[in-house]
Amino acid sequence: MEDIFDYIPPQKTNQIFTPKDVVKKMVDMLELENPGCFDEPDKTFVDLYMKSGLYITEIVKRLFQSKKMKEAFPDEKERLRHIFKNQVYGLAPTEIIYKIATSYILGFDESLKLHESEHNFRQLDALPYAKAGTLEKKLDEVFGKPLKRA
Repeated sequence: MEDIFDYIPPQKTNQIFTPKDVVKKMVDMLELENPGCFDEPDKTFVDLYMKSGLYITEIVKRLFQSKKMKEAFPDEKERLRHIFKNQVYGLAPTEIIYKIATSYILGFDESLKLHESEHNFRQLDALPYAKAGTLEKKLDEVFGKPLKRA
C-alpha cells in the first residue's frame, strides 16, 4: 500500500524518510531481539530523530494491539493515553518536521486531541547533543524526567 512518504524525493540533508515496509521490518526486528517488549506497560521507546512519525506510529500500533496491554488497559482511549503519556517519546529536528510527524502520529483520531503535556514529542535537534555526549542529560531536561534506560 502506498502512502505520501513514498513520493517525497531524497533530501539534500540526512532527513530521508524511511519507507513504511522498512519501518515495519525494523519494528519486527526489535520484537525478535526483545520478545514481549510490546506487552510491558512500563517499557519505553524513543525516536531521537523523527522525520515522518512512521516508526513511532508502528510502535504505538504494536503496543495498542498487544493482548497484555489490552488486559491492563481494556478501555481503548485509556490505553492510547497511557501509551502516549508514558511509553513513546520522540524528537523532531525542525518545526516543520515536528508538525508533519505529530500530525501523522496523533492525527488518526480527532476525538483523542492530546495536549502537549499528554504526549512526549518535542521539537529538538538531538544531533549536537549526541555529538557532545550530553544527549542523556538533554533528554531528561526536555521530558522533565529521566527516561528508563534498557
